[in-house]
Amino acid sequence: MRLLVLGGTEFAGRAVVEAALGRGWEVTILHRGRHAPPAGVRALRGDRTAPDGLAALAGDETWDAVVDTWSAAPRPVRDAARLLRDRAGRYVYVSSCSVYAWAPPAGYGEDAPVVEGAEAGAGQTDYARDKRGGELAAVEGFGDGRSLLVRAGLILGPHENVGRLPWWLNRMARGGPVLAPGPRDLPLQYVDVRDLAEWILGAVETGLSGPYNLMSPQGHSTMGDFLDACAAVAGPDAELRWVDPDVVLGAGIEPWTQLPVWVPPGSDLHDALHAADVSRAVASGLVCRPVAETVADTWRWLQGLGGTAPQRPDRTMKGLDPELEAKTLAAAGGGRAV
Repeated sequence: MRLLVLGGTEFAGRAVVEAALGRGWEVTILHRGRHAPPAGVRALRGDRTAPDGLAALAGDETWDAVVDTWSAAPRPVRDAARLLRDRAGRYVYVSSCSVYAWAPPAGYGEDAPVVEGAEAGAGQTDYARDKRGGELAAVEGFGDGRSLLVRAGLILGPHENVGRLPWWLNRMARGGPVLAPGPRDLPLQYVDVRDLAEWILGAVETGLSGPYNLMSPQGHSTMGDFLDACAAVAGPDAELRWVDPDVVLGAGIEPWTQLPVWVPPGSDLHDALHAADVSRAVASGLVCRPVAETVADTWRWLQGLGGTAPQRPDRTMKGLDPELEAKTLAAAGGGRAV
Protein backbone atom coordinates (compact mmCIF):
# COMPACT_ATOMS: atom_id res chain seq x y z
CA MET A 1 0.00 0.00 0.00
CA ARG A 2 1.15 3.53 -0.79
CA LEU A 3 0.04 6.14 1.73
CA LEU A 4 0.25 9.94 1.71
CA VAL A 5 -0.08 11.66 5.08
CA LEU A 6 -0.62 15.41 5.12
CA GLY A 7 1.32 16.33 8.24
CA GLY A 8 2.59 13.15 9.82
CA THR A 9 5.10 14.49 12.35
CA GLU A 10 2.86 15.08 15.39
CA PHE A 11 0.44 13.03 17.51
CA ALA A 12 -2.36 11.52 15.36
CA GLY A 13 -0.59 11.93 12.02
CA ARG A 14 2.63 10.52 13.44
CA ALA A 15 0.78 7.50 14.85
CA VAL A 16 -0.72 6.79 11.42
CA VAL A 17 2.73 7.01 9.83
CA GLU A 18 4.32 4.68 12.38
CA ALA A 19 1.49 2.16 12.11
CA ALA A 20 1.71 2.17 8.30
CA LEU A 21 5.46 1.66 8.38
CA GLY A 22 4.88 -1.20 10.81
CA ARG A 23 2.66 -2.84 8.18
CA GLY A 24 5.33 -2.43 5.53
CA TRP A 25 3.52 0.33 3.65
CA GLU A 26 5.32 2.92 1.57
CA VAL A 27 4.69 6.27 3.26
CA THR A 28 5.07 9.81 1.93
CA ILE A 29 4.43 12.82 4.15
CA LEU A 30 3.94 16.48 3.31
CA HIS A 31 4.92 18.70 6.25
CA ARG A 32 6.05 22.22 7.06
CA GLY A 33 9.40 21.19 8.49
CA ARG A 34 8.72 22.27 12.07
CA HIS A 35 9.39 18.78 13.40
CA ALA A 36 11.69 15.99 12.28
CA PRO A 37 9.89 13.41 10.13
CA PRO A 38 9.63 9.83 11.42
CA ALA A 39 12.40 7.57 10.17
CA GLY A 40 11.51 5.53 7.10
CA VAL A 41 9.23 8.00 5.31
CA ARG A 42 9.70 9.99 2.15
CA ALA A 43 9.36 13.56 3.37
CA LEU A 44 8.17 16.44 1.19
CA ARG A 45 8.00 20.08 2.32
CA GLY A 46 5.00 22.32 1.94
CA ASP A 47 2.97 24.84 3.92
CA ARG A 48 -0.68 24.26 3.11
CA THR A 49 -1.61 27.78 4.19
CA ALA A 50 0.61 29.26 1.45
CA PRO A 51 -0.58 29.78 -2.16
CA ASP A 52 1.92 27.21 -3.48
CA GLY A 53 1.81 24.97 -0.43
CA LEU A 54 0.98 21.82 -2.40
CA ALA A 55 3.60 22.33 -5.10
CA ALA A 56 5.63 19.35 -3.85
CA LEU A 57 2.66 17.11 -4.75
CA ALA A 58 2.44 18.28 -8.33
CA GLY A 59 2.86 15.58 -10.97
CA ASP A 60 1.25 12.27 -11.62
CA GLU A 61 2.31 10.22 -8.58
CA THR A 62 -0.49 8.12 -7.09
CA TRP A 63 -1.36 6.75 -3.68
CA ASP A 64 -3.82 4.20 -2.34
CA ALA A 65 -5.00 6.66 0.30
CA VAL A 66 -4.47 10.12 1.77
CA VAL A 67 -4.78 10.79 5.51
CA ASP A 68 -5.43 14.38 6.57
CA THR A 69 -5.64 15.64 10.18
CA TRP A 70 -6.11 19.35 9.41
CA SER A 71 -8.16 21.25 12.02
CA ALA A 72 -8.22 24.92 11.01
CA ALA A 73 -10.03 26.70 8.15
CA PRO A 74 -11.07 24.00 5.63
CA ARG A 75 -9.51 25.55 2.52
CA PRO A 76 -6.34 23.40 2.72
CA VAL A 77 -8.53 20.27 2.82
CA ARG A 78 -10.47 21.45 -0.20
CA ASP A 79 -7.29 22.23 -2.14
CA ALA A 80 -5.66 18.90 -1.33
CA ALA A 81 -8.79 16.89 -2.14
CA ARG A 82 -9.20 18.63 -5.49
CA LEU A 83 -5.55 18.13 -6.39
CA LEU A 84 -5.48 14.45 -5.43
CA ARG A 85 -8.94 13.15 -6.36
CA ASP A 86 -7.70 11.47 -9.53
CA ARG A 87 -4.43 10.31 -7.97
CA ALA A 88 -5.53 8.65 -4.72
CA GLY A 89 -8.00 5.91 -4.00
CA ARG A 90 -9.43 7.26 -0.76
CA TYR A 91 -9.35 10.43 1.33
CA VAL A 92 -9.35 9.89 5.10
CA TYR A 93 -10.17 13.03 7.05
CA VAL A 94 -9.62 12.87 10.82
CA SER A 95 -12.53 14.93 12.03
CA SER A 96 -14.11 15.25 15.48
CA CYS A 97 -17.27 14.41 17.39
CA SER A 98 -17.47 18.19 17.87
CA VAL A 99 -19.16 18.39 14.47
CA TYR A 100 -22.46 17.25 16.00
CA ALA A 101 -24.99 19.98 16.72
CA TRP A 102 -25.05 20.90 20.39
CA ALA A 103 -26.02 19.14 22.50
CA PRO A 104 -26.04 15.60 21.13
CA PRO A 105 -27.96 13.21 23.39
CA ALA A 106 -26.30 10.27 25.11
CA GLY A 107 -26.04 7.38 22.68
CA TYR A 108 -25.83 9.58 19.57
CA GLY A 109 -24.74 7.86 16.38
CA GLU A 110 -23.31 9.02 13.09
CA ASP A 111 -26.76 10.08 11.89
CA ALA A 112 -27.13 12.75 14.59
CA PRO A 113 -27.54 16.35 13.32
CA VAL A 114 -24.30 18.19 12.57
CA VAL A 115 -23.32 21.86 12.60
CA GLU A 116 -23.21 23.94 9.45
CA GLY A 117 -19.75 23.62 7.97
CA ALA A 118 -17.53 26.62 7.38
CA GLU A 119 -17.22 27.60 3.73
CA ALA A 120 -14.17 25.98 2.17
CA GLY A 121 -12.81 29.31 0.95
CA ALA A 122 -13.49 31.24 4.16
CA GLY A 123 -11.08 32.02 6.97
CA GLN A 124 -10.93 30.15 10.24
CA THR A 125 -14.16 30.20 12.26
CA ASP A 126 -14.60 27.86 15.23
CA TYR A 127 -13.35 24.32 15.76
CA ALA A 128 -16.66 22.54 15.13
CA ARG A 129 -17.57 24.46 11.96
CA ASP A 130 -14.01 24.18 10.62
CA LYS A 131 -13.95 20.42 11.16
CA ARG A 132 -17.34 20.03 9.50
CA GLY A 133 -16.09 22.22 6.65
CA GLY A 134 -13.12 19.88 6.29
CA GLU A 135 -15.50 16.92 6.07
CA LEU A 136 -17.50 18.61 3.34
CA ALA A 137 -14.32 19.50 1.45
CA ALA A 138 -13.13 15.88 1.55
CA VAL A 139 -16.50 14.63 0.27
CA GLU A 140 -16.59 17.30 -2.43
CA GLY A 141 -13.25 16.11 -3.77
CA PHE A 142 -13.63 12.34 -3.43
CA GLY A 143 -17.37 11.74 -3.22
CA ASP A 144 -19.27 9.78 -0.58
CA GLY A 145 -17.87 6.46 -1.72
CA ARG A 146 -14.16 7.35 -1.48
CA SER A 147 -14.07 9.61 1.57
CA LEU A 148 -13.79 8.40 5.16
CA LEU A 149 -14.69 10.80 7.99
CA VAL A 150 -13.13 9.76 11.30
CA ARG A 151 -15.08 11.55 14.03
CA ALA A 152 -12.67 11.09 16.89
CA GLY A 153 -13.40 11.94 20.49
CA LEU A 154 -10.79 12.33 23.21
CA ILE A 155 -7.43 11.09 21.90
CA LEU A 156 -4.74 10.01 24.36
CA GLY A 157 -1.37 8.29 24.14
CA PRO A 158 2.31 8.87 23.45
CA HIS A 159 3.28 12.09 21.65
CA GLU A 160 0.17 13.90 22.92
CA ASN A 161 0.60 17.62 22.26
CA VAL A 162 -2.66 18.84 23.79
CA GLY A 163 -1.71 18.49 27.46
CA ARG A 164 -4.38 16.27 29.00
CA LEU A 165 -2.79 12.96 29.99
CA PRO A 166 0.69 14.54 30.37
CA TRP A 167 -0.72 17.00 32.91
CA TRP A 168 -2.27 14.25 35.02
CA LEU A 169 0.94 12.22 34.94
CA ASN A 170 3.05 15.18 36.02
CA ARG A 171 0.53 16.03 38.72
CA MET A 172 0.80 12.50 40.13
CA ALA A 173 4.58 12.74 40.00
CA ARG A 174 4.45 15.80 42.31
CA GLY A 175 2.77 13.62 44.92
CA GLY A 176 0.69 14.64 47.92
CA PRO A 177 -3.11 14.91 48.05
CA VAL A 178 -4.51 14.97 44.51
CA LEU A 179 -7.96 16.36 43.77
CA ALA A 180 -9.75 13.50 42.00
CA PRO A 181 -13.04 14.70 40.51
CA GLY A 182 -15.80 12.20 41.13
CA PRO A 183 -17.48 9.94 40.91
CA ARG A 184 -14.93 7.14 40.64
CA ASP A 185 -17.22 5.11 38.39
CA LEU A 186 -17.81 7.99 35.94
CA PRO A 187 -17.69 6.39 32.44
CA LEU A 188 -15.05 7.71 30.05
CA GLN A 189 -14.71 7.42 26.29
CA TYR A 190 -11.40 8.04 24.58
CA VAL A 191 -9.19 6.36 22.01
CA ASP A 192 -5.50 5.56 22.23
CA VAL A 193 -3.89 7.34 19.28
CA ARG A 194 -2.28 4.06 18.17
CA ASP A 195 -5.64 2.27 18.14
CA LEU A 196 -7.05 5.16 16.11
CA ALA A 197 -4.21 4.74 13.63
CA GLU A 198 -4.61 0.98 13.30
CA TRP A 199 -8.34 1.35 12.72
CA ILE A 200 -7.74 3.95 10.00
CA LEU A 201 -5.33 1.68 8.15
CA GLY A 202 -7.69 -1.26 8.44
CA ALA A 203 -10.49 0.92 7.11
CA VAL A 204 -8.33 1.85 4.12
CA GLU A 205 -7.59 -1.81 3.43
CA THR A 206 -11.26 -2.78 3.54
CA GLY A 207 -12.50 0.29 1.65
CA LEU A 208 -14.68 1.90 4.30
CA SER A 209 -16.33 5.25 3.63
CA GLY A 210 -18.63 7.68 5.36
CA PRO A 211 -18.62 8.92 8.98
CA TYR A 212 -17.53 6.85 11.99
CA ASN A 213 -17.55 7.80 15.66
CA LEU A 214 -14.10 6.74 16.78
CA MET A 215 -13.55 6.25 20.51
CA SER A 216 -13.74 3.42 23.02
CA PRO A 217 -17.07 1.75 23.80
CA GLN A 218 -18.99 3.08 26.78
CA GLY A 219 -17.75 1.33 29.91
CA HIS A 220 -14.26 0.68 28.53
CA SER A 221 -12.83 2.82 31.34
CA THR A 222 -13.86 5.05 34.22
CA MET A 223 -12.39 8.11 35.91
CA GLY A 224 -11.23 5.83 38.70
CA ASP A 225 -9.50 3.44 36.31
CA PHE A 226 -7.81 6.36 34.57
CA LEU A 227 -6.50 8.13 37.68
CA ASP A 228 -5.51 4.85 39.37
CA ALA A 229 -3.41 4.03 36.31
CA CYS A 230 -1.79 7.49 36.37
CA ALA A 231 -0.94 7.18 40.06
CA ALA A 232 0.39 3.64 39.64
CA VAL A 233 3.06 4.60 37.10
CA ALA A 234 3.88 8.22 37.97
CA GLY A 235 2.79 8.94 41.53
CA PRO A 236 3.94 6.52 44.21
CA ASP A 237 3.55 9.39 46.73
CA ALA A 238 0.26 10.68 45.32
CA GLU A 239 -2.92 10.32 47.37
CA LEU A 240 -6.14 10.41 45.36
CA ARG A 241 -8.79 12.39 47.21
CA TRP A 242 -12.18 12.03 45.58
CA VAL A 243 -14.32 15.16 45.59
CA ASP A 244 -18.02 15.46 44.76
CA PRO A 245 -18.72 17.06 41.35
CA ASP A 246 -20.84 19.81 42.92
CA VAL A 247 -17.92 20.84 45.14
CA VAL A 248 -15.57 20.91 42.14
CA LEU A 249 -17.94 23.07 40.12
CA GLY A 250 -18.73 25.27 43.12
CA ALA A 251 -15.04 26.09 43.40
CA GLY A 252 -15.16 27.57 39.91
CA ILE A 253 -13.03 24.82 38.39
CA GLU A 254 -13.52 24.39 34.66
CA PRO A 255 -14.21 20.80 33.57
CA TRP A 256 -12.17 19.46 30.64
CA THR A 257 -9.55 22.23 30.79
CA GLN A 258 -8.52 22.76 34.41
CA LEU A 259 -9.28 19.11 35.17
CA PRO A 260 -8.46 17.45 31.83
CA VAL A 261 -10.60 14.50 30.65
CA TRP A 262 -13.20 15.04 33.40
CA VAL A 263 -16.65 16.48 32.84
CA PRO A 264 -19.48 16.25 35.39
CA PRO A 265 -21.93 13.36 35.18
CA GLY A 266 -25.36 14.07 33.79
CA SER A 267 -24.21 17.14 31.89
CA ASP A 268 -24.58 17.90 28.20
CA LEU A 269 -20.78 17.94 28.04
CA HIS A 270 -20.52 14.40 29.39
CA ASP A 271 -23.13 13.11 26.96
CA ALA A 272 -21.25 14.75 24.08
CA LEU A 273 -17.75 13.64 25.03
CA HIS A 274 -18.21 10.34 26.83
CA ALA A 275 -21.52 8.79 25.67
CA ALA A 276 -21.37 8.29 21.91
CA ASP A 277 -22.56 5.17 20.11
CA VAL A 278 -19.44 3.60 18.60
CA SER A 279 -20.97 0.29 17.54
CA ARG A 280 -20.25 1.03 13.88
CA ALA A 281 -16.53 1.44 14.51
CA VAL A 282 -16.37 -1.62 16.77
CA ALA A 283 -18.18 -3.75 14.19
CA SER A 284 -15.65 -2.63 11.57
CA GLY A 285 -12.61 -3.62 13.61
CA LEU A 286 -11.90 -1.04 16.33
CA VAL A 287 -9.95 -2.63 19.18
CA CYS A 288 -9.08 -0.53 22.25
CA ARG A 289 -6.19 -1.42 24.53
CA PRO A 290 -6.52 -1.17 28.34
CA VAL A 291 -6.23 2.28 29.88
CA ALA A 292 -3.28 1.10 31.99
CA GLU A 293 -1.29 0.41 28.82
CA THR A 294 -2.07 3.82 27.33
CA VAL A 295 -1.08 5.56 30.55
CA ALA A 296 2.12 3.56 31.11
CA ASP A 297 3.34 4.04 27.55
CA THR A 298 2.63 7.76 27.69
CA TRP A 299 4.55 8.08 30.97
CA ARG A 300 7.51 6.23 29.48
CA TRP A 301 7.52 8.60 26.50
CA LEU A 302 7.10 11.66 28.75
CA GLN A 303 10.02 10.60 30.95
CA GLY A 304 12.17 10.37 27.83
CA LEU A 305 11.43 14.07 27.24
CA GLY A 306 12.33 15.05 30.78
CA GLY A 307 8.68 15.43 31.76
CA THR A 308 7.79 18.31 29.44
CA ALA A 309 5.39 17.37 26.64
CA PRO A 310 5.13 19.38 23.40
CA GLN A 311 2.22 21.80 23.31
CA ARG A 312 0.25 22.82 20.24
CA PRO A 313 0.13 26.62 20.12
CA ASP A 314 -3.49 26.56 18.90
CA ARG A 315 -4.76 24.63 21.93
CA THR A 316 -5.50 26.00 25.40
CA MET A 317 -3.21 25.15 28.30
CA LYS A 318 -4.58 22.46 30.59
CA GLY A 319 -4.30 21.90 34.31
CA LEU A 320 -5.31 23.08 37.76
CA ASP A 321 -3.42 25.69 39.76
CA PRO A 322 -1.98 24.08 42.93
CA GLU A 323 -3.41 26.82 45.15
CA LEU A 324 -6.94 26.34 43.82
CA GLU A 325 -6.54 22.58 44.19
CA ALA A 326 -5.52 22.93 47.84
CA LYS A 327 -8.39 25.34 48.59
CA THR A 328 -10.92 23.01 46.99
CA LEU A 329 -9.62 20.02 48.91
CA ALA A 330 -9.81 22.01 52.13
CA ALA A 331 -13.40 23.03 51.37
CA ALA A 332 -14.23 19.38 50.74
CA GLY A 333 -12.74 18.35 54.06
CA GLY A 334 -9.77 16.76 52.36
CA GLY A 335 -11.88 14.63 50.02
CA ARG A 336 -12.36 10.88 50.27
CA ALA A 337 -9.32 8.61 49.99
CA VAL A 338 -10.88 5.67 48.15
